Amino acid sequence: MLRNFEDTVVSESASLRTAMEILDRGSLEIVLVVSPDGALLGTLTDGDIRRAILSGASLEDAASGFMHRRFTAVGPSTSRTEVLDLMRARTFQQIPIVDEAGRLVGLHLLREILGASIRPNWAVVMAGGRGDRLRPITDSLPKPMIKVAGRPILERIVLHLVGFGIRRIFLSVNYMGDMIESHFKDGAELGCRIEYLKEEKTLGTGGALSLLPEKPDHPVLMLNGDLLTQFNVGNMLSFHEEGGFKATVGVHEYVHTVPYGVVEREGDRITGIREKPTQTWLANAGIYVFEPDLVQRVPKDTYFPLPTLVEECLDRGEAVGAFPIEEDWIDVGHPKELRKARGEGNKT
Repeated sequence: MLRNFEDTVVSESASLRTAMEILDRGSLEIVLVVSPDGALLGTLTDGDIRRAILSGASLEDAASGFMHRRFTAVGPSTSRTEVLDLMRARTFQQIPIVDEAGRLVGLHLLREILGASIRPNWAVVMAGGRGDRLRPITDSLPKPMIKVAGRPILERIVLHLVGFGIRRIFLSVNYMGDMIESHFKDGAELGCRIEYLKEEKTLGTGGALSLLPEKPDHPVLMLNGDLLTQFNVGNMLSFHEEGGFKATVGVHEYVHTVPYGVVEREGDRITGIREKPTQTWLANAGIYVFEPDLVQRVPKDTYFPLPTLVEECLDRGEAVGAFPIEEDWIDVGHPKELRKARGEGNKT
């Protein structure tokens, strides 16, 4: 987020000449027109100014007469992933940030989101499952390519990783893998390099690690390809490094409420009744960070679940971290959760 954006802000009475001078001497490609109380009234680009002049406008005319009043803006709490998603979809280079009162509080720049703190870590996204629980949808579509809010789940994951500086991403593919490759190609349009780990047979959640073309130099992030989550990638990688862990597992709270009153007893006597008690567990969120040398422990061409690799670390006495996923997390591999993600409630 760019907070020092004052140099690109003008008042409603500023002229086109002033707007041109701001664009000429600055590094931004937008002029933000604000009211005296700081409310964002509209936006103006170099193209808007050129079109105004070609239509006969004078450089002394008010810039506000040619600004876009129906502009796109986001709130302060909008995640970088959502902003990047919007920028990609609308081919924006910048998006203003406004508070609840419509006051300008910041500016998102595409170059900052893509260029800031590029990370050397690789990410491996497991996208080869059949998705039997989601049939008949997955009879003609691989599970990770199911759309939520108009965009494939896997594309949302890739954009999320790119938004946190991950530039080399491996997609493990099997079922209808050609459809995934056709959609993502080499990843250039999404701001990253995408390579494919092609499973000739089902290798489980961890087997794809054995298909990496070379040993990584930095911890590898692995995650399931059917997740909708806003987890902070940078925080998880920092947690892993600072904790000195051999492996880190993302965990989230799973809460279950018993829909009945629960009776406690000793022998034939009731000692208490708890009405609809709630139990909470820490569940595996399907997101991991592994040290580079763990890749070599994964057997080749063999079905290998990732929890097995974690258990091996524990058996060896190696430190394994539990990173809490406190942000939104939905496993859309379950029909009920997919309906939830699509805003379909409890429809059957």
